[in-house]
Amino acid sequence: MRIIATGDRLFEETFRRITGRGRVFDVRIRRTVKKIVDDVARRGDAALFAYAKQLDQTDLDAASVEVSAAEWEEASARVIQDDMAVLQLACRRINAFHQRQTIQSWSCTDEDGVEMGQMALPLEKIGVYAPGGLAAYPSTVLMAAIPATIAGVKEILLVTPVKGGGALNPLIAVAARLSGVTRIFKIGGAQAIAALAYGTESVPRVDKIVGPGNAYVSAAKRMVYGVVAIDMIAGPSEVLIIADGAADASFIAADLLAQAEHDEMASGILLTPDENLARRVASEVDARLAQLPKQAVAGRSLEAYGAIVLTQDLHEALALANRFAPEHLELMVEKPQILLAGVRHAGAVFLGGFTPEAVGDYLAGPNHILPTGGTARFSSPLGVYDFIKRTSVLSFSAAALDRYGDQAEHFARIEGLDGHARSLAVRRDIKKP
Repeated sequence: MRIIATGDRLFEETFRRITGRGRVFDVRIRRTVKKIVDDVARRGDAALFAYAKQLDQTDLDAASVEVSAAEWEEASARVIQDDMAVLQLACRRINAFHQRQTIQSWSCTDEDGVEMGQMALPLEKIGVYAPGGLAAYPSTVLMAAIPATIAGVKEILLVTPVKGGGALNPLIAVAARLSGVTRIFKIGGAQAIAALAYGTESVPRVDKIVGPGNAYVSAAKRMVYGVVAIDMIAGPSEVLIIADGAADASFIAADLLAQAEHDEMASGILLTPDENLARRVASEVDARLAQLPKQAVAGRSLEAYGAIVLTQDLHEALALANRFAPEHLELMVEKPQILLAGVRHAGAVFLGGFTPEAVGDYLAGPNHILPTGGTARFSSPLGVYDFIKRTSVLSFSAAALDRYGDQAEHFARIEGLDGHARSLAVRRDIKKP
């Protein structure tokens, strides 16, 4: 891995290139996705099934697009006991963490007798996208569906591609059952997003779509936003590690490679003021990369978007981390809690050398669907609150309106809205008993 200091002439250019990766959708991808989305919105099932055949080599029709109860049961039965135990453990821990995020309705009455409050209501129907291309990720199903179940969502639809007409992935089937998914559809890609957003003869329209996908899925989510709610636009994954001289170089190298094996756009960055540690990590990465099954992918990722950055001190490292606003931030320093107090922008923070980002991906408890590409500046991890809408409730008595009517009417006239002012005045003009 390259080592670069913050004082080097090319540092800012390198920093901007890494932080800017993946933000611009390829024009060809946008054009292709728009055609698919518009076609599914217009033709429904006919277009959906045509794209399943063309892009996933899967023959579907109205009778086969949804996973039947028998198919679901048969797929679940193929999961071995050890795998089942791990999924159940993850489910318990994710559930326990997210139970703390519940939002309650509330009401109060002020000194003028005005009653006000807020109703917290779950969304009625949501769609979860679970990738099913090169690999299946049951952890994503758990992370997306469990918070929705806790929020009280009644219908949770899962869409996942079944390549070549094959069977539903057994681990996806079990994760869906454990997390509260109610229906599964064998569709993927931009066409699945369009089906969830607009509805077809076979796939119901949902209120919100959550879950990560490839560039085509992300582009489709961006296009349907407004017709339906989405969680976020997921970009390439990233980890940023701040470490001092006491950190274990082998831990850091392993975590950088774990991130890099996701895909060629993933990013792994180390920030440290210790030059000796930087050199040890660079050496460890080279040695461990040669042993990684996904060596080619990880190597290209680190070459293009990886870096070891020498900072003046930990304070400068923290300032850079806040500029980056990483998806995953690891603090491998002697006293991570002290550094944590200065963190302003990060999707998730991992404290100490024995808290690798990988444990958070699976069964630690917090959600692994996180803001990427700097959006942690204004976004949060997926949670129960993403599946709850809030409705305001207000009740004025005649006396309370009389107390505030003049000021409200005055405000309406300031804004040039005479109808608003008259709406208030007509009530105040009626003689009260």
